[in-house]
Amino acid sequence: MNTPIRCTFRALFLAIVSATLLTSCAANPSDGYSFSSNYDESIQTIAVPIFGNNTLQRGLELQLTESLNKQIRDRTPWVLSGSSQADTTLLGVITFYELEQVSQAPGTGLVQEQAVRISVNFEWRDNRTGDLILGRNGFGATATFVPQRGIGERLEHGEREAIEELAKDIVSQLRESW
Repeated sequence: MNTPIRCTFRALFLAIVSATLLTSCAANPSDGYSFSSNYDESIQTIAVPIFGNNTLQRGLELQLTESLNKQIRDRTPWVLSGSSQADTTLLGVITFYELEQVSQAPGTGLVQEQAVRISVNFEWRDNRTGDLILGRNGFGATATFVPQRGIGERLEHGEREAIEELAKDIVSQLRESW
């Protein structure tokens, strides 16, 4: 390859890499691109006590709290902390659980696909001021699973999928709230 073509490729490559690395979306869409963080930088720590559970499905509150902690560790700059030391606290309660038939086998009438629906009420409070940063009621997620013979996914699979989706969506709401 001769020198002018090599220089052109090198310049094009550097331009693409520079454009990719130097810009990011701003937290406020009206601001366009920004070099600042998408998170409230005054918040360093967050506490997530075990969510309450007003449904008859036991153990979902532990799974949801564990999944929330994982999402916060993986997707935010915040450090998990005890309630007394944290800048903010995320509190919540599971308020609704439903198992719904989505489809059935035409010949037998047996369930082919089911959906798990889980809803929560949650609030995110600033422990320094006592102010409510974000609150949602009836915030939910749905996941489907296939209990049909041959595939045989267990109910726990559907519940786990719904819980993980719910935790991901809650953490996304925390990010967008400020």
